Amino acid sequence: MKERVLLVGTVSEVDFPNKAKLMPTGEIPEIPDESPAGICYVLPEKEYGALSIKNVLPEQKWLVSTRKKGRFSKEAMPVQLIKKAPYETDAPCPHAAWCGGCSYQTVPYEKQLELKEQQVKKLLKDVPGVSEVLKRGAWDPIRRSPLTEGYRNKMEFSFGDPCKDGPLTLGLHKKGAFHDIISTGDCRLVHEDLRKILSMTETYFRDRGFTYYHTYSKEGELRHLVVRRSFAENRILLNLVTTSQVKDEQLLPWVKEILGLELEGEISGILHTVNDAVADVVRSDETTCLFGKDYLMESLLGLQFKIFPFSFFQTNTLGAEALYSMVRDFAGDVSDQLVFDLYCGTGTIAQIMASAGAREVMGIELVEEAVEAAKENAVLNQLSNCGFLAGDVLKLVDSLGGKPDLIILDPPRDGIHPKALPKLLAYGPERFIYVSCKPTSLVRDLPAFTQAGYEITRIGCCDMFPFTPHVETVCLLSNRKADSYVSSM
Repeated sequence: MKERVLLVGTVSEVDFPNKAKLMPTGEIPEIPDESPAGICYVLPEKEYGALSIKNVLPEQKWLVSTRKKGRFSKEAMPVQLIKKAPYETDAPCPHAAWCGGCSYQTVPYEKQLELKEQQVKKLLKDVPGVSEVLKRGAWDPIRRSPLTEGYRNKMEFSFGDPCKDGPLTLGLHKKGAFHDIISTGDCRLVHEDLRKILSMTETYFRDRGFTYYHTYSKEGELRHLVVRRSFAENRILLNLVTTSQVKDEQLLPWVKEILGLELEGEISGILHTVNDAVADVVRSDETTCLFGKDYLMESLLGLQFKIFPFSFFQTNTLGAEALYSMVRDFAGDVSDQLVFDLYCGTGTIAQIMASAGAREVMGIELVEEAVEAAKENAVLNQLSNCGFLAGDVLKLVDSLGGKPDLIILDPPRDGIHPKALPKLLAYGPERFIYVSCKPTSLVRDLPAFTQAGYEITRIGCCDMFPFTPHVETVCLLSNRKADSYVSSM
């Protein structure tokens, strides 16, 4: 193993989402009792400049380790926090020290918003046209999440153990140790009802000697508990994921105990999903309903949505209303316009545009179940002016007829497929709205729009995930030379 050295440094800045620069202070560090393996000496010198580091906050002081590679490495690993940043407070969650979920636990919410907005602006500053946007005041102030605790309508909890051969545990992955699961019965991201269900389920299966599925040995019974909650109706949908070793009848006593809990809301349905796949993901070989219904109803900006066990739906319901209100504001008047909603999921944005008076809205989504849900929800909302196609945007976008006035893009984290971009730009719509859950992907894609004659006319962020570094970015692009661009294609 290569030798490692210890040094002290202060975090000077953090780039999205968690990449930071650490400036050595020149102090001689004290070696902690439990120092990393392979430590050979400390470095008091500070002449070698900044180091890169992850999962830290601006203005913190850290003891870090770095590999001896030549004289030193440019990458550092956090060892021990020496001094908090001046703005930090105590973490509200008792699991903060071990859970890998919420890295902004100690940051007051107003500061979280400030950090996220600064990081996105920094990412965008070198994109042509953005500096002009900022000078014109076209940057929208970041929109906040209406709730900062208990805001998630869905969580996937995993069965495992906190350490090798430890007790059966149901919760989230431990920070820096993916195969270790820590009990998170006090998780602040979900409603108290879901915390009660989580704790009761963990105790129930542990007391009865159930085992969890080991990805290495491919043995065991329990895999995940997926919890969903409707904010509109205060109803709960549970999905217990196991291997085929667990039969439906074995779970009926657990169902009975769930139904006996004192909850603020009401249990809408309890499902059992069998998954014998090797990969550690929630998928279904077979799903049965043990109690009630296999869906929830949710309300968003006056529209109703039926959410099935494997449907995609924004995990922060009230935050989604803020995000989609932002999209609706950016779109402006869509009366009698043709709108394309690409990567449309269950068609939430499409139906918002349809209800706002668009002549026709066409959506494309890869996941067939999501498209079927979108069609069903459109009927539920009595919207006859929107339709949906199941398939890859790259392949299906050529089949959409007409010239759209507005194309809305809400791609996955990796952004738009490079081969799909020219096809989208060839339509030459008056406006594009790009909704990005990963601003680095937006930054990568924006030059193609500006080179095609589009100008950023409005841009801003919406916080959907308090206490995490993630943030949504919405960008309105207006066509300044559509005719000349389309004719050149």
